[in-house]
Amino acid sequence: MMKAMLLAAGRGERMRPLTDNTPKPLLEVRGRPLIVWHILNLVKAGITNIVINLHYRGEQIQQALGDGSRYGAKISYSLESEALETAGGIAQARHLLGEQPFVCVSADIYCPHFDFEQVKSALQDADMWGKPYAADERDIAWLYMVKNPPHHPQGDFAMNLYTLANQGEPRFTFSGIAVYRPEMFDSIVPGQSAKVVALLREQAQRGLLGGEVYPGPWADIGTPERLAQINAHSLPPV
Repeated sequence: MMKAMLLAAGRGERMRPLTDNTPKPLLEVRGRPLIVWHILNLVKAGITNIVINLHYRGEQIQQALGDGSRYGAKISYSLESEALETAGGIAQARHLLGEQPFVCVSADIYCPHFDFEQVKSALQDADMWGKPYAADERDIAWLYMVKNPPHHPQGDFAMNLYTLANQGEPRFTFSGIAVYRPEMFDSIVPGQSAKVVALLREQAQRGLLGGEVYPGPWADIGTPERLAQINAHSLPPV
């Protein structure tokens, strides 16, 4: 059964002063903490085994969510004595995630209608005719992309059909939702800080990075102004 990882260890510097006393994933959007939106949507899709990494004010997140049973989930925590960035945080939690592809979600995005049922079919090991892919032909990650928001007009990757590339057009922005094969993080020693962007660029260069565009409502809660806009029932244009 597919597992999920929610990334919740960051400091949220751009959200200050709101994050001076509250971790960013617990900031409320329309009456519900950001991270709870994701937990409920994961559980709705039957993805109930969830790993959350913690660093900045992590005890508040752990106290708020507990073992996840109130949401129908089973939550495990991966504690970081120092912030390890995305790839480092995943490598640190590797023993909790198992050896099958898992869905990973940034806990500080707002994506209330994302259907996590679709992630279960990502990174299939066979093509549409049922022919198995060779190990060196399989996508190692599948990213859900969105139209470039005003604060990130250049996007992150170009897309040609379902293949992502570092260069080219049209370009889209990574939503913060992805399915990864665990072996993508083999090169990272647990406890080592590492950003995921370098790994993704490497896989895109090899032609092993896949993705699709998510057309629904999405927002990166990057500033107090964006949070206020969403809470005023006006999603930023995407």
